[in-house]
Amino acid sequence: MDSDVNIDLSQFHEVFFEECSEGMEIMESGLLNLTSDSDPEVINTIFRAAHSIKGGGGTFGFSEISDFTHGMETILDEMRNGKLAVTPRAVELLLAALDCLRDMVQCSKDKKPIDQALVSDLHHQLETFVSGGEESVPEQPVETTVVEDVEEEPDEVAVWHIAFYPHENMFYTGNDPFRLIRELQCLGDLDIAVNHERLPEFEKMDAQGCYLGWDMVLKGNVSLDQINEIFEWVEDDCDLQVTQKNEETAEKKVEQPAEVKVREMDEPKMGRRRTDKPSFSNQESTSIRVGINKVDGLVNLVGELVITQSILSRVCNDLGMERNEKLSECLDQLERNTRDLQEQTMGIRMLPIDFAFQRLPRIVHDLSRSLNKKVELKFSGETTELDKTVLEKIGDPLMHLVRNALDHGIESPGDRVAAGKDEKGLISINAYHQGGNIIIEISDDGAGLSPEKILNKAREKGLVESSDELTEAQIQNLIFRPGFSTAVEISDVSGRGVGMDVVRRNMTDLGGTVDVMSKPGKGSIFTIRLPLTVAILEGQMVSVGDQVFIVPLLSIIESLQVSEKDINAVANKSELYPYRDEYISVIRLRKMFNVQTDDEDEDRTGLLVVIDIGGRRVGLYVDDVVGQQQVVIKSLEQNYQQVPGIAGATVLGDGAVALILDVLGLVQQFQL
Repeated sequence: MDSDVNIDLSQFHEVFFEECSEGMEIMESGLLNLTSDSDPEVINTIFRAAHSIKGGGGTFGFSEISDFTHGMETILDEMRNGKLAVTPRAVELLLAALDCLRDMVQCSKDKKPIDQALVSDLHHQLETFVSGGEESVPEQPVETTVVEDVEEEPDEVAVWHIAFYPHENMFYTGNDPFRLIRELQCLGDLDIAVNHERLPEFEKMDAQGCYLGWDMVLKGNVSLDQINEIFEWVEDDCDLQVTQKNEETAEKKVEQPAEVKVREMDEPKMGRRRTDKPSFSNQESTSIRVGINKVDGLVNLVGELVITQSILSRVCNDLGMERNEKLSECLDQLERNTRDLQEQTMGIRMLPIDFAFQRLPRIVHDLSRSLNKKVELKFSGETTELDKTVLEKIGDPLMHLVRNALDHGIESPGDRVAAGKDEKGLISINAYHQGGNIIIEISDDGAGLSPEKILNKAREKGLVESSDELTEAQIQNLIFRPGFSTAVEISDVSGRGVGMDVVRRNMTDLGGTVDVMSKPGKGSIFTIRLPLTVAILEGQMVSVGDQVFIVPLLSIIESLQVSEKDINAVANKSELYPYRDEYISVIRLRKMFNVQTDDEDEDRTGLLVVIDIGGRRVGLYVDDVVGQQQVVIKSLEQNYQQVPGIAGATVLGDGAVALILDVLGLVQQFQL
């Protein structure tokens, strides 16, 4: 029976790729922490992940992935057996091979050709390294006591009798008996006899069932461990008996030893994973894989439900039906249930921020080597959860901030020692919840920011006038201006003045902010403040004429009642208002969006909503503040087109559409 005809393995490919990604993250994390003094379990963990990827690649037809990973697995196996030393050269080679493996998996996923030249080169390096010798553990004199404890490869040709009888459900687990037999053939001379006694009548046959068994004789320089390794992933899905000629039977039973079960729990299973069907297992899964598009659809529907509930409550109030006690109770209950449903639905999209942290150790490892700096990276609050959309968009800003801290902040080992510091710098990343927001702090104990150097560079580039007087906080925030850089030379790390601008732009797109606080010689702290989700916004409703706008509450400092006589016109028709100990620019939303009203008299008392944009305060002049409300964000670009100064739209309780302001875009458009 040909298993390829009976079962379509492509249905498991997506799961294989996802688990490959998880396995490669485990490998990278382990390799970055691998030293000659590491716990042996670190190497074992890396080896198991590589072994799982190799097995999965072989099972699902990705032979190139399987063959390449086998080379990595060989080095790791030699290391854990003490035959190869754990050296920086070995770790760097395995990291390079891991990068190549990641590209191979991505190409296979995208159905694109693999870079064969790169694969062949690294494969050759892996093979050369194993057989090289310069990195091998020096050969030690063999003592009798050591020889007795070490399992040696057999010197003579061994003869093994193997009885392999798969269970009927083996194909359902994604395993292929013929692939296992082919692996046995690679070990030596294999004689095979098929047993079809379990084959049922044609009418009772399951097209995806496995009814055949095999009795085999394997001859070669083969150990029992080599045979067991081939069958270890199908131990629970077959009856297996392995016997060496003139020796006692070594049988693999269905009931596994405790240590094997522990290993399987810790090991990420790739490819040959058990996808149990109800007819074969009574165990229930505690989680399911759901496409993100389905979750997004559910979130959108719940958002519409929230809007409908708000409109229903508004209509009932307008009609005076709130006096109906029973109806009022039902409306209150509907509001509570809707809010709970909304929170539960949004919780489905919440993921730990550790997903965004995972690629940073590799960046620090590679960059510190290229800059000849010693750096320690510490995380805290990795389990803090936030929306998947936010999580995906903070990856690049975090990378820029960490690279900036390493390049500009952390000094060279010699400079640090001269300054009385430890030669190894420290970069710390901490995440935590605060109210309805998430705070991410990226701090370093480096040289800090020099206000004089920043201000001189900004004036040199024309970003500020020579006559402008700025506070220390405003000077430090100049590093987020487009085109700003203090790097002397342009390199692949810094100097083009785009990194920090990208950070602020991305944070603003997410409705958040980023600020910096630094002390020369002591280090810097970059603080990112973000909403937990981009689907719902806490906003302040303001009115301008008959229009209602939403200002993100996160950007607002306070709202003030002001008189026209307190607003002073200056050059270029700009207007300033004396706010506390400084003058802030004023943006009139009426003029900005050309809102027409019956009352065009500007000589009246209005309200000034003071907002903070990267340490710079600006006032939005409005007619009135309506109140605060949690609103469901709708994309204006997807439903209409992008409008400068507008981040999106929402539907209010009365059914009217209100525009959500993009405060940074608004300020940039006003050319402040």
